[in-house]
Amino acid sequence: MAPGTSWYAVWTRSRHEQTVREQLEQKGYEAFLPTIPKWSRWKDRKKKIDWPLFPGYCFARFDAADRLAVLKCSGVVSIVSFDGEVAPIPASEIDAIRLVVQSELQYDPCPLIKEGTLVEVTHGPLKGVQGRLVRKGAHARLILAVDLIGQAVSVEVDAADVKAF
Repeated sequence: MAPGTSWYAVWTRSRHEQTVREQLEQKGYEAFLPTIPKWSRWKDRKKKIDWPLFPGYCFARFDAADRLAVLKCSGVVSIVSFDGEVAPIPASEIDAIRLVVQSELQYDPCPLIKEGTLVEVTHGPLKGVQGRLVRKGAHARLILAVDLIGQAVSVEVDAADVKAF
């Protein structure tokens, strides 16, 4: 890693992740776009293509002082920032994602939702159901409560099928 450079999340326009990655690399920046193979279906055929693991984001390593050159890439919306300052991502997090993507292990994107958060199921037979997330692993466990009688039921759903409420 060059001195003064850090990893940053670059927010892209919808479906512009690959274009942004290519432009960043052409400008000499190290870029990383983790992907996951998925089947895409058209009217006449099916094809396995690589979709961004984190849609709308590409990662790049650069010096914060060079952010204008990054922002000038076609398809870039902004660089993820807090309080007006670009927010660096620890290299260990990028390295961990890179290891998973390069491995032969099965992996799927899932929302980062903390335990205790109110969530809503977005897909499947429980679509629209709201509950509280109590445990998260490969699956999310929801508690659906009837507060009036002080009773609840617990059910396991796919973690990718819930969103914060």
